[in-house]
Amino acid sequence: MQMKSPCELIVWDILPSIRAATAEELVKRGISQKEVSKMLGITPPAVSQYVSKKRGYNIEFREDIRQSIGMLADDLIEERVKDIELVPRICQICRMLQDDEAACISTKCKGL
Repeated sequence: MQMKSPCELIVWDILPSIRAATAEELVKRGISQKEVSKMLGITPPAVSQYVSKKRGYNIEFREDIRQSIGMLADDLIEERVKDIELVPRICQICRMLQDDEAACISTKCKGL
C-alpha cells in the first residue's frame, strides 16, 4: 500500500472539504452557484458537486473551523476578501484542520 504524502492529503482531502464547506455556506446565504464559483475561483460544476455533497465531504470540521469558514463566507459576500487574500485565508483554515487530531488527517495520524 502506497502512503500519501502530506501534500497529497491536502490536495485530495483537505482543500476540497474546505471549498465544499465554504461553497455550502455561501449558498446558504443566498449566493448563486455561479457567483460562488467566481468568488472561489472554481468551476460552476465543482460548486454543484460540493453543494450536492458528491465531492469534498469526507472531513468533519470542529466548531472553531466551521466558524472560520463562516467568517470567510461573510467576508467574501461583503467583499472584504480580495482574490489575492483568498489563498492565505484558506491556508489558515487548512492549518487549523491539520492541527485537529480528531480529523485524522495529520501526517502522524495517517502514518506518514
